[in-house]
This record gives sequence, structure tokens and C-alpha cells, in this order.
Amino acid sequence: MKTFFLPTMIVAFLMLSAYSAQAQTNLNQTELMKQIIGSWKGDLGKDTSALWEVKSVGTGLESDYKVVTKGKMVTETKQLYGYDKKIDKYLGANLVNGMDIEIWAGWFTANNKFVFIPYSDIANPQKASIKIEGEFKSPDVYKETYINNGKPIRTDTYTRTK
Repeated sequence: MKTFFLPTMIVAFLMLSAYSAQAQTNLNQTELMKQIIGSWKGDLGKDTSALWEVKSVGTGLESDYKVVTKGKMVTETKQLYGYDKKIDKYLGANLVNGMDIEIWAGWFTANNKFVFIPYSDIANPQKASIKIEGEFKSPDVYKETYINNGKPIRTDTYTRTK
């Protein structure tokens, strides 16, 4: 009986793993990423807002991100993200004024949930030291939670402005 039970459990585990992996790959990343296209405003704190303009470029995204405090621009970022079908994720470059280039990877984990991590952590995303987890609450509102070393440090809400 034991010799039958162990192989049966192994086969069942492999079938469940294959089904789980297949279910994850059924998400259409390029269609889901279209949810981000548009103009967004996020309240980051007292007198501080983020303004984010995202446009579609083929299967990618081009955007301008600005942080404004008391009506004065504090920082500006140019972003360019493209879909990599080999890994079924978006890869992007962030050019932040006064900083080195940042390379990120992002993908949807469900129809309304996404994650972004530094590209250097792509081989082991569960152990990424920095992570942004987002969730669309509606087509016009989403939240981003910034996680540092496994601990949430801030959650921002973005609202579509057009």
C-alpha cells in the first residue's frame, strides 16, 4: 500500500503544480497593463501629490511621473516599459532626475493586482528587498503598497483624472 501511496501523491502534486502554473500564465499581461493608461493623481502626504501620465506605445508604456509639493515640482521621472513575452513580464527603465537609471520588472498576479520589483531580483521575486504591490479597487482607483525587506512602509492611493 505504501508503494502505491507515495507515487500517487507525487503525481497528484505534479499535476496540481502544473495546473497552478498554467493558471498563472493565463493572465494576458498586455491587456491587463492597459488599465494603467491614462492620467493619475496620488496624494502622497501633506501638500504633496504625484501626477502620472501614462501612454500606450505598442505593447509598452511611456510615462511622465512628477512629485509636486506646495505647487512646486520636487522630482520628475521618465518611464519606458515594454513587454517581454519570454518571461511574460514588463521590463522598464525609470530615469529619475538626479539619480542613476532604475530597471524594474512588473506583472499582474490577478486581474486587478500587480507587482513591480527591481530587475536584479527577477530570478527570485519572493525575496525582493523592495517591492511595490498594487491593486485596482475600480477602473479609476488603485492603491500601491511599498514594501521594504518584507515590511509595508507606505500605501498611496491613485485616482484617474482623465
